[in-house]
Amino acid sequence: MANSGRLSEHFQEKCEAVFRPECDKNKELEHFRVSEKRGNALGADFIRALACMMVLAHHLVLRIDLDRLSPMLRPVFETARFGSYGVSLFFVLSGFLLSRPFWQALDDNASLPSLRLYALRRAARILPGFWTALTVGFVLSVTVYGLPLTGELVLRYVAGFFLMSQWHWRTFFPVQGDGPLWSIPFETTCYLLLPLGFVPLRRLRAHVSARTVIRLGWLGVIALALLGHWLIATFVPMDEAGRGWQFGIQGGAKEWMPRYNPVGFFAVFSLGVLAAGISTRLPRRTSVAYDLIGLIALAGIAAALATSTPGKWEGYGWLGIPYRFPILPLAVALALCSLPDSKWLGAALDNRLTRFIATISFGIYIWQDIVISGLVYAFPGAFGIGTEAMLSGWLAWSAIAIAATFAIGTLSYMLIERPVMQWARRLEKRPALRGQALDGTRAA
Repeated sequence: MANSGRLSEHFQEKCEAVFRPECDKNKELEHFRVSEKRGNALGADFIRALACMMVLAHHLVLRIDLDRLSPMLRPVFETARFGSYGVSLFFVLSGFLLSRPFWQALDDNASLPSLRLYALRRAARILPGFWTALTVGFVLSVTVYGLPLTGELVLRYVAGFFLMSQWHWRTFFPVQGDGPLWSIPFETTCYLLLPLGFVPLRRLRAHVSARTVIRLGWLGVIALALLGHWLIATFVPMDEAGRGWQFGIQGGAKEWMPRYNPVGFFAVFSLGVLAAGISTRLPRRTSVAYDLIGLIALAGIAAALATSTPGKWEGYGWLGIPYRFPILPLAVALALCSLPDSKWLGAALDNRLTRFIATISFGIYIWQDIVISGLVYAFPGAFGIGTEAMLSGWLAWSAIAIAATFAIGTLSYMLIERPVMQWARRLEKRPALRGQALDGTRAA
C-alpha cells in the first residue's frame, strides 16, 4: 500500500510536470487577451466617429438660416448646431486613450513611458495633416479669397505652425479659411501637460501601494486645471473693441477668449484621463450591466445637446468652460469606461462604418471647412443661400460637401497621415530613440 501511495504521488507529479506548462500558457494567453482588449478600448472608435460627425453637422448647419425654417424643423437644426460640442468629445477621448499606458505603468510600479516615444507618436499623428491643411488654408486666404498679405496674417500662420496660436485672440484662428484648426494647438497643450501631471503621481506611487489613492491624486491635477482656468478667465479680460462675431473671425476669437483657453480645455481632457484610470481598475469581464451603463451615458450625451439653449451656442458650464462642462465630458467618460466590457453595445457601435469614419476622422476635421467654404465661394447659391428653395438646396449641397470631405479626408489619411505614422513606427524600433522614462530611469 505504501509503494502504491508513492507510485500515485510520483504519477501525479509527472502529470503536473506535463500539464502545468500548458496551464501556464493558457493563463498567459488569457492575460494577453485581456491586455489586448484593454488596448482596443471598445467603443472608442464610435466616440471618435460621433465627435467627427457632430462637428461636421455643426459647420453645415451654419450655412442655413434658422429663422426661415418651419417651427417643426427648427429644433432639429438647432440641436445639430450644437454639434460643436464634438470638440469636447475629442478632448475626453484623447485623454482617455493617451493616459492608459501611464496608468498601467503606475499600477505595475514601473517607469513611466518614454517621453521621446510619446512625443514622436503625437507629432507623427498630428503634425503632417495639420501643417498641410494649415498651409493650404493660408494660401487660399491670400489667393482665392483675396486677403492682403499682412504681417498679422503671417503671424497667425506662424503661430499656428509652431502650435502657439492658442494663447492670444489675434492668433486664435491660425488661418482665415479653416476655422476648426483652432483646436489642434489647444489639444497639443494637453499633450504636454499630461506627462507633467503624472510625474507627482509616480513619486506618490513610490510611497503608496493603494492604486485607488493614486487615482484620487489625479483629482488634484483636475483641481489645479480648474484653478488655472478660473485665474485666466478672471484676470485676463478682453476689452470690448472689435469684440463679437459681427467683427469677423478675429472678433469671434475675442468673444470666445478668455473662457476658451488651453488650461480650461485641459480640465476637459483630464476627465478622460481620470476615466482611463477608473477603467483600468474595473474587473475585466463582460456584463449586461455595462450595456445599461453605456446606454445611460449615451443618453446623457444626447440630453446635453437637446437641453442646450438655442442662441447660447458655446454652452458655457462650470467656471465658463464651454460645451456643457462637466455634464457632457462626464457622460463621455462614463461611456468610455463602460463600453469596453459591454456584452453587445460596444461591438454594435464599433462597426465597420464607425471604424472607417474614426480612421479618417482627423482628415475630415481639418479639411471640412476648406471644402464647405470653397463650395460657397465657387457657387454663391450653394446650400440654398439666397434662394427660395433653401432647405432642398441645403440638403443637396450638404450631401455634396459630405462626399467631398470624406474623399479628401480619406486621401489625407492614405497619402499624408498614414505614411508618416508608419515611418514613426519604424523609427521607434531604434534603441537610441527610446529615450529616458519620465522618472529618470531607462524606458523599457
